Amino acid sequence: MVTPSQRPDEPHHSTASDASSSYAQREVAEGFGSNAGRYDRARPDYPAELVHRIVDSSPGLDLLDVGCGTGISSRLFQAAGCRVLGIDPDSRMAELATRSGIATEIATFEDWDPAGRTFDIVVAAQAWHWVDPVAGAAKAVQVLRPEGRLAVFWNAFDPPHELRAAFAEVFHRVLPDSPFGAFWARPALDTYRAGRAKAAEAIRQVGGFVEPEEWLFHWEIPYTRAEWLDLVPTTGGFTQNPPELQRELLDGLGDVVDAAGGSFVMSYATVAATATRLR
Repeated sequence: MVTPSQRPDEPHHSTASDASSSYAQREVAEGFGSNAGRYDRARPDYPAELVHRIVDSSPGLDLLDVGCGTGISSRLFQAAGCRVLGIDPDSRMAELATRSGIATEIATFEDWDPAGRTFDIVVAAQAWHWVDPVAGAAKAVQVLRPEGRLAVFWNAFDPPHELRAAFAEVFHRVLPDSPFGAFWARPALDTYRAGRAKAAEAIRQVGGFVEPEEWLFHWEIPYTRAEWLDLVPTTGGFTQNPPELQRELLDGLGDVVDAAGGSFVMSYATVAATATRLR
């Protein structure tokens, strides 16, 4: 089992199942940079098995990280020997990636000009739902070398059943008209696998790839009340709520963790849609 060093991801919004529409919500996607330092500190990384499987099944080490953010995934691939270029539409996020040693360019993937450059690997970590899935797959075909690999992946998490129900109650109480509470109504892996299926269908639609595969990796993280509350404000849409509702939501979520003894273990699964470019 892999235990990433950071914290769980996406507690209530911007899941992979939003792939058909969330790419159009640029004001949400580009709001993460309002506290890029917290994002880099609190967001989870990804299993080493995933990173090495992607690298080992690719024809080379030139990698493009789509929606690289602050470089959380980029640094993992760089440590695995890849030559990484990250692209992200938010200059505040990309600045942190650059400071950590990742070459970055500012653009959405759909509008980014590769200027004739090609890559052995294209990845998107917790970011493909912000990309038009068909346009993104078409751009990946354009920039991948023969037999290059496209891998888009998300971290799904599932707290203990009683905490999931209690978290849902907090969201319904504080934000009764918001769809965010519905995130907790079923295991997150079900939601993310549905999103992975949409990504795979777009890859098939574009053509130029072998049949997409699903890769799945399980791990877990124990974390405290403070670590959980550090993460929640980094999730999509949170900062669009009025400050008083943000405080009420955090207080309620903190009370749930306090009632559970001040810490808990979150089960995680990283789910990937991946395909190899045809020769």
